[in-house]
Amino acid sequence: MHQPYYEDLATGEHVLPWVRLHAIKDYWGMVAMLDEFPSVRVTFNLVPSLVRQIQAFADDTARDRHLAIGLKPADQLTVDESRWMVANGFHAPYHRMIGPYPRYAELHARRLEGQPFGLDALRDLQVWHKLAWMDPDLLVRDDRLAGLVARGRAFSEHDKALLRTVELEIIGKVLPAYREARARGQVELSTSPYYHPILPLLCDSDMHLHAHPASPRPRHHFRRPEDARLQISRAIDFHTAVFGERPRGMWPSEGSVSDEAVALMGAAGIQWMATDEDILARSIQTPLADRPDLLYRPYRLGDTGPAVLFRDHGLSDRIGFHYQSWSPEAAAADFLEDVRTAGRRFADRTDGEVATVSAILDGENAWEHFEGGGRPFLRALYSALASADDIETVTMTQAAMAPSAKLDSVFPGSWINGDFYIWMGHRDDHRAWDQLSEARAAFDRSSGDVGPDARDRALEELLIAEGSDWFWWYGDDHSSDHDADFDDLFRRHLRNAYSALGLPIPDALFATNISTGSGPARLAPSGPLSVTIDGQDTSFLEWVGAAVAPLAKPGGAMHEVASAPPLIGDVRAGWSARGLCLRIAGAGLADLIGSGGASISLALAGSDVRLVPVERSWLAAAAIVEIQIPFDRLVPGATSDWPVDFAAGDVSFSIQVRDRADRILEAAPHGGFWTIALPDSSQVRADWRA
Repeated sequence: MHQPYYEDLATGEHVLPWVRLHAIKDYWGMVAMLDEFPSVRVTFNLVPSLVRQIQAFADDTARDRHLAIGLKPADQLTVDESRWMVANGFHAPYHRMIGPYPRYAELHARRLEGQPFGLDALRDLQVWHKLAWMDPDLLVRDDRLAGLVARGRAFSEHDKALLRTVELEIIGKVLPAYREARARGQVELSTSPYYHPILPLLCDSDMHLHAHPASPRPRHHFRRPEDARLQISRAIDFHTAVFGERPRGMWPSEGSVSDEAVALMGAAGIQWMATDEDILARSIQTPLADRPDLLYRPYRLGDTGPAVLFRDHGLSDRIGFHYQSWSPEAAAADFLEDVRTAGRRFADRTDGEVATVSAILDGENAWEHFEGGGRPFLRALYSALASADDIETVTMTQAAMAPSAKLDSVFPGSWINGDFYIWMGHRDDHRAWDQLSEARAAFDRSSGDVGPDARDRALEELLIAEGSDWFWWYGDDHSSDHDADFDDLFRRHLRNAYSALGLPIPDALFATNISTGSGPARLAPSGPLSVTIDGQDTSFLEWVGAAVAPLAKPGGAMHEVASAPPLIGDVRAGWSARGLCLRIAGAGLADLIGSGGASISLALAGSDVRLVPVERSWLAAAAIVEIQIPFDRLVPGATSDWPVDFAAGDVSFSIQVRDRADRILEAAPHGGFWTIALPDSSQVRADWRA
């Protein structure tokens, strides 16, 4: 099981709630239900960065905004918090987790229809947002939860407190349940590199070229095998400390392998690892469709390397993506029939040898799409396996002990298409890798100039930024409601590393890396402006030709909750004879800028992000903030003397409000840029003369 490391180490905030929500729905229940099937053997892979976050939530020392807003008394929610709750209270599959509960479905319909949420509706939403994520078995067996489900509505603050008590009880049982299952020999616990990096790309980013030789590359070649080694050794040490036994096996993040990465795992004492059948096919340059004798056995890498098990891709994906719409019994019967077929085909090709069939899949994200959170299916599957005379379930260590074949080299790739395209194939990936490379090089240059605590903080941020998840969400191959959150958190970790080293933070880390999606919002002023920069609306006509910039934020944005109205509450933009004009209004912004407590900068998008601090001579702050930025500071090659000379073109920009320590207090638009078309200089001069 795996979740990204959601904590911002600088603030202590866990920016998304998925560790906590999966802990109360999946992590405990999946291992606890094995008590019912003592003969079934299962291997759970627990990524250290996930385990660390579970520990923090179990200790009640971790906080995320969903939790904080959900626990706050409904009658104390601000207007913004209420809106946020309505926008973020339905992150669950409707068919399985919202629709089955009449009140939750009613609230969902109210949101879609744009109806107001009163106090009772808000409090009910606070409860259902968590209650729907509770362990599906406990929703029936625990009288406290069953009572809440039966009542369905008109919840009280006491009900919310009760739900929090149950939540902490469940999270507190997660890790002990895995320790107990391991101790009785029913499950094996394996690990992954600490922050879930793609090890082959840490060792050598050019590994991507083996599958895609003509693919574009980042500007910087990333080669940090020492970081890969550290991610492995820290994972092993952490796992040993938490579970009381050194892990024998390792699932390399996303099944990603290369000869160098495998050698590092072997040198660390890892006895087995696993990846996808596509890697085996590429490694031996043989299609596997008609070669069960090649797929259903372990391999030994070299003479002394770790054993490698290759998962049956189709069999594994049937659980992850297909059985959710089947009846539990039919799905279990189909799975066993596929296993039996694999065994028969293997025996036919090997004079009666016994096949080792590996089903390996995501341990958490599939189940919310199954009836009953996947429990009816898993019970049907485990029951069928326990009663099957011709199938034996084994742990991965037991499987690795079967007769093996030798594999001299492994093709570098992952369990997705046998390559690394998802993490290295898109220009947004390249930009992020370059930022990581530059931050890592800055650490090498400057870590000796700071104390050990600062050095350790900087290195920790870099190791987190090496995780696979940030790159997973870049590009056009995956997307979610939280793309901007992942992008922001990746750049936060790099900014934190520079801060720990006492170095200036590159401008690019203050602007999004995301270039996919609907594109920047285009601002279209209706005509030139004639603005008096005095911080006042001097006349009604002063800003009539300006475009009103959209400020709506996407659902799930981590900055969306605010205890006060936003600093940037209204933005209007246009151009005058002298430059780009901005009118910015917001609660307390003009006072903050006028007193020198904060400043404004523009981030200009392009091949590289360029930051333009707004000089005091360009602005005035009184009732509002008015700004006029000279064309030569926006347009490359423009002259600074009147008459200005430049060609027409687009300028894409975002606005940042920064405090005295140069930290961003607020930015707009969230996770992107506005684009405005500037006229050419001849039009500016003509409008000025007119």
